[in-house]
Amino acid sequence: MFIDKVELTVSSGKGGAGCVSFHTEKFVVKGGPDGGDGGRGGSVFFEVDANTDTLSYYRGKRHLKAKNGRPGEGRKRTGKSGEDLILTVPPGTQVIDAQTGELLLDLTENKAKVEFLKGGKGGLGNTHFKGPSNQRPTYAQPGLPGETKEIRLELKSIADVGLVGFPNVGKSTLISSVSNARPEIANYEFTTLTPKLGVVQVSEYESFLMADIPGIIEGASDGRGLGLDFLRHIERTKTLLFMIDATNYREMKYQFENLKAELKRYSSELSGRAFAIAITKIDALSPDEANSKTEEFITGLGLSANSVAAKFGADSKLKSFVQEVEEWERLDLSKPLFVLPVSAVSHVNLDALKYLLFDLVKKSKEEG
Repeated sequence: MFIDKVELTVSSGKGGAGCVSFHTEKFVVKGGPDGGDGGRGGSVFFEVDANTDTLSYYRGKRHLKAKNGRPGEGRKRTGKSGEDLILTVPPGTQVIDAQTGELLLDLTENKAKVEFLKGGKGGLGNTHFKGPSNQRPTYAQPGLPGETKEIRLELKSIADVGLVGFPNVGKSTLISSVSNARPEIANYEFTTLTPKLGVVQVSEYESFLMADIPGIIEGASDGRGLGLDFLRHIERTKTLLFMIDATNYREMKYQFENLKAELKRYSSELSGRAFAIAITKIDALSPDEANSKTEEFITGLGLSANSVAAKFGADSKLKSFVQEVEEWERLDLSKPLFVLPVSAVSHVNLDALKYLLFDLVKKSKEEG
């Protein structure tokens, strides 16, 4: 089960108490104090593991605790330290204070291990308190208590390209055609109920990560549908690919404008990301109708179809519209980086889409 948000309480271990003990041995009349120190309490760590992709392990768990340190013993023996609590989470997990909403940790790097709560220090045994004026101390320190924190774990998927679109516009079909992801595909809305990640292989040594996000509807930023729950999964993506269905009952321009509006209402930063547009299900239209609708859509965006038109493949009957730019810094992020008609079923322009997206991902990484 895909779980991307949980609330729980975590506690580090209490330090063990110091020992009050006196050395007793045959023929040793005044052995003196020999109480050992208490063991350190266990700490709480977060460890990032790319082999996990959900927080389902923590579902239903209310309070997770590290082990307490053991008390000290006689003959100056230190108590055993408490076992640390290691919480394994997928990359992209955020640790948030449940009471204040403060972001405490942002765990994005695979194999990173971060100490979150330090275990309590063990108390000193009575051997530490002997002196000329107190040769028989009968007291020792108690161990220090551990720390407790109420936290919320939120998973935000890490991907290079995030697919954005209304339900049933072909997002799952596209990601299954260009990557190793195998999402459920059916001809009804909200087939995808959880985000899906797929690796798009461009060459033997080059690839990028694509995220399929459940369909966004009008009012998603206000809590309607599934969009509010999963919009955060595209917050980390550097490039967004808007999926516009050429056969949908919604006008193409209407789809695009509503998607942009929902992203802006959810996050002004997210709405300012670099984006491209893929016009899907183009194989369901005749070539003339497909070209006509694409040109009409591009003109409606304020772009010149003639200045950005390019063909991919000598035998292609469909035009591909690409915004040509010389320098990444000169990009107008209020306009799409390219507009490309595609068909995931007939594999029209899929290779072109992969190479264009990979080029944008590379430029985005180079610019930091």
